[in-house]
Amino acid sequence: MATKQRKGGVQKKARRKVQRGVVHILATFNNTLVTISDRSGMVIASSSSGACGFRGARKGTPFAAQTAAEEAARKSLDYGLKYVDVIVTFEHDFLSMI
Repeated sequence: MATKQRKGGVQKKARRKVQRGVVHILATFNNTLVTISDRSGMVIASSSSGACGFRGARKGTPFAAQTAAEEAARKSLDYGLKYVDVIVTFEHDFLSMI
């Protein structure tokens, strides 16, 4: 007789719940990177202007940065994120202009 086999399936990984997080924003002349992590540094969600569909000079616009931040925030809502600290980093050397 044939033995009964179970249908194989992969269980969905349970998402951890995070209440507090950190938003890292790296703004350059050509692109904006937004990364959301928990307080220990584990990345929850990330996005960039290029990943949102902007190409060329339009990646460096404020609207592209806003769209990237909204997309990363939308992804992080699945983890239950409610409170964030924001760290903004600019990639620019002021001494090279002198």
